[in-house]
Amino acid sequence: MFHYLKGLFVALVALVAMLAQGCAFNQIAIPGVGPTRYRDQLYSVTVTHGVVYGPSPLVADVYSPTGDSSTHRPAIIWVHGGSFAGLDRNAEEIVDEANVFASKGYVSVAIDYRLGSKVCTWDTLMAECRDEVVNAMQDAQTAVRWLRANAATYGVDPGRIAIAGTSAGGMTAMNVGFNSDDPSSTVQAAVSLSGGLLLGDAGPGDAPALLFHNDPDGLVPYAWSLWTKNLAAGAGLTAELVTFGEPGHVSWAAHRGDVIADTTNFLFWMLKLGA
Repeated sequence: MFHYLKGLFVALVALVAMLAQGCAFNQIAIPGVGPTRYRDQLYSVTVTHGVVYGPSPLVADVYSPTGDSSTHRPAIIWVHGGSFAGLDRNAEEIVDEANVFASKGYVSVAIDYRLGSKVCTWDTLMAECRDEVVNAMQDAQTAVRWLRANAATYGVDPGRIAIAGTSAGGMTAMNVGFNSDDPSSTVQAAVSLSGGLLLGDAGPGDAPALLFHNDPDGLVPYAWSLWTKNLAAGAGLTAELVTFGEPGHVSWAAHRGDVIADTTNFLFWMLKLGA
């Protein structure tokens, strides 16, 4: 117990020092000597495919750390992109991230959601595809409620649920994170790759946010993530924006390591996993 408390004290001192120097939470390394839960990949992963979380076609794949005996694990709901009209929960980066974070000790839930019949572009998105944007947010909120209601089944801590996504899925993650009116669908952190907030505003009870975005991005304007970050910060929320300084959209291959490392750090501190 003494060694645990000493380690925790050292970690808190380091955290305070780094914050005093202006370090963002995604840049603050997770302390620990040797293999460390939530930081390192410790487990193989078991995937349960096609779990129904709501009315058809709402299904998900659940990625769990194999052999982990913890019954109060943090969880992440992963939302794919595709302009609210295409792709599914098997999108490359979604499967990759779901596996990586399950191997670190999280429960990962990669979801499908209702899609529209037309591809939504950034300049016509809210004019022509608002229903699709709302449907995606509501389906993701349904996933949060389902996971919280079934927390005991999947060994999840209902007070440590995050949501993350790419492009349209990143927008959906932000929309869920910043619409906390319904306590049953609130999340404790939200992460976006090439997305930004479309619905709602920032206020008390909303989730801390981590955003990644290329500047420039020809499909989803970088300004959307910058606006989201500033909006959240103005409301007193924790919000970090990581800018990739080259043209592109969803630069997963080029920045996979950065996204995983920063998300790992950010979720550790925002979900209070060192407590």
